[in-house]
Amino acid sequence: MPYNKPNFKLMMQLIDETFATRKDPGQIQVSEAQMKKLQAIHPATLSEFADKDGPLIWILLIPTTKEIMNDFLSGKITETQLLEHTKPKERYDCIYLCSATTLPEMRNKGETKKLCIHAIEQIMKDHSINTLFVWPFTKEGEILAEAIVKKCELELLKK
Repeated sequence: MPYNKPNFKLMMQLIDETFATRKDPGQIQVSEAQMKKLQAIHPATLSEFADKDGPLIWILLIPTTKEIMNDFLSGKITETQLLEHTKPKERYDCIYLCSATTLPEMRNKGETKKLCIHAIEQIMKDHSINTLFVWPFTKEGEILAEAIVKKCELELLKK
């Protein structure tokens, strides 16, 4: 990961401003250990679009089970617990669009949607996914989720 690139610093600032993950221990703060677990769940969980200056778009998708999804949506478990309860090598039937972070200069170009759809299609090759669920923090996030489910023919559920 390009920790010393200018876009990385901008991306981290944007994540802090939008999601305030450092102030909410129930939200996922992607660590090295979590990155390894996410990759074990499926290689398409973490995706980025970058240039020479670092990431322009980051997405985090978590394929999981309906039981775990329902526990999260009902408030029984936190986002962090959702990841803890999702085990590698399970059969997944839904995907949590955990985050899609896009630097301002890349917005409204369709690249975030394209990156999300590509990652979801990769997961769908290995799992019978029929639902996308989200915890939208912005109107743009809601619009993105609606566009994705339309293209991928998935049910959309929101926290």
